[in-house]
Amino acid sequence: MLTKAYGESAMSKARIYEWYKRFQDDREDVEDDERPGRPSTSTTDENVKKVKEMVMNDRRITIREVADDVGISVGSCHEIFSDVLGMKRVAAKFVPKLLNFEQKQRRMEVAQESLNEVNNDAELLKCVITGDEIWVYGYDVETKAQSSQWRHFGSPRPKKARQVRSNV
Repeated sequence: MLTKAYGESAMSKARIYEWYKRFQDDREDVEDDERPGRPSTSTTDENVKKVKEMVMNDRRITIREVADDVGISVGSCHEIFSDVLGMKRVAAKFVPKLLNFEQKQRRMEVAQESLNEVNNDAELLKCVITGDEIWVYGYDVETKAQSSQWRHFGSPRPKKARQVRSNV
């Protein structure tokens, strides 16, 4: 009946009964009572400061490593990362290759030279054999999960060159 009269802003029936019982017991405060038990001691300012310092020094550190070093549970450490510091674990975005300015400039020069050669000699393209380049690594490449980092919400994802394990 109250919902019909006042809409969704009306108090629920269970809450009304709860308040009625509180007022019957001569209580004037409608706020929740303190609950028994030990208060949380792991999300203190000191622990938050330690966690923040550790993650700023090494963004690839894991929750388990931080929890062991600080001496708190993994769940509390995750709560500090996500709720208090507003961070989440993100993996690097794979791009085909990461080239610096000089490498890009050199590729432009080679492409321009090739274009000039083709413009000067029309028969040159008949003599050119093309092929795809391959990268060979003498080590095991990091997985996507191994290269993930802690970032604040809204910060850009790190970029990483796409690498493939070699069969050689």
